[in-house]
Amino acid sequence: MTDHTPYIADPPHRVPASAELRERIPGWGSDLDLVDRPSVPKLSREVGLASGAHWDVPEQQPGAQGRERSIEHAHVTPVFGTAQPLSGLAGVVKRFAYARYSEGRLAHWLLLVLGDRIDVATHRVTDAFRGRPDRVVHETGWRAELGNRPVASRLTSSRRDWRHQLLDPVVANWGWLAALGGVVLLVRRLRRR
Repeated sequence: MTDHTPYIADPPHRVPASAELRERIPGWGSDLDLVDRPSVPKLSREVGLASGAHWDVPEQQPGAQGRERSIEHAHVTPVFGTAQPLSGLAGVVKRFAYARYSEGRLAHWLLLVLGDRIDVATHRVTDAFRGRPDRVVHETGWRAELGNRPVASRLTSSRRDWRHQLLDPVVANWGWLAALGGVVLLVRRLRRR
């Protein structure tokens, strides 16, 4: 007669009994009794200890009507931030993402990223019109690299982002490059006339 027990490559170790562990490890099992657990007043009501909260659900912060929320949720969270209200074209795109797509959909997140990019471009343009344009060249950090072997640090080191170095200026300054392209097209069109 053959044995039909399955082969186990790494059989599990024998788990010691609670009494053996209690003898061997000082303080082992001290939290097995719910009364001894420090988290029980906060997490468990079966013990009969009150949590001290005077509400089941916090009262709703005013201004929840019209706030963006995921379509998975029936209500806005009781407390929400109001420091950066949605506005302009970026606000329209973000509201559409919240109203139309679930958080589990890629379209939801891509629209939120698009809204952020539109917001950045809008602020760059409005800052330029107010006389405070971004200092694009200074913000790249080129002055800090001049004294620290700029070529060697980029080509001979073990940096993992060396493949991105050619694209970084384009990614960081696409708005300025698009604006420059628009100006070039406008000048060419005016010259033809």
